Amino acid sequence: MHIAWTSFLLALVVITIVPGPDFVLVTGNAVRGVRLGALTALGVMSGLLVHAVLATLGLSALVAAAPAALWAVKAIGAAYLLYLGVMTLRARKTAVAPAPPSEKSVFLRGMLCDLLNPKVMLTFLSLIPQAMDPHAPPLPQAALLSAVTVGVFALFWALVVPTAGRLARLLTRPRVGPVFERVCGAALIGMAASVLAA
Repeated sequence: MHIAWTSFLLALVVITIVPGPDFVLVTGNAVRGVRLGALTALGVMSGLLVHAVLATLGLSALVAAAPAALWAVKAIGAAYLLYLGVMTLRARKTAVAPAPPSEKSVFLRGMLCDLLNPKVMLTFLSLIPQAMDPHAPPLPQAALLSAVTVGVFALFWALVVPTAGRLARLLTRPRVGPVFERVCGAALIGMAASVLAA
């Protein structure tokens, strides 16, 4: 079995480090507390595991092949990102400081953010098949490459969450905090638009 490991890992690292909705959500919560950031990242990883299983079983390919189903996934994902962005901006505008989110809610937000992101599904569908050996059984290869993808993302979040936690003092200062949250909210809204436009 000759998997194209070099090109696969290079592409995977680039995809992993380019900021997306998951990154904005995880870092935004990690600044509030490392535990909240870690729980958000665990939610994201749960969503990623679902995508990995669906891609390995070939179910994601069925969704991608049906234009109406793919558009529905994109619309729901964009609506959810828009909701997160608007809620982030509204929380900053209120006179009273918002209550810290519950651990359950940040986990679910992380999972939904990843699950409803069609770009994650399409990443599995475009990246993994290109690395596979066409002369070897596809299922074991897809499972292995999906597991490596999940592992690389887990390592990434293990580095990002503590780093964001260390920056919390800077990013929660009275002059910096509101700007940081506005940037996070605007980024989520912008990403919602990009999901629809893609």
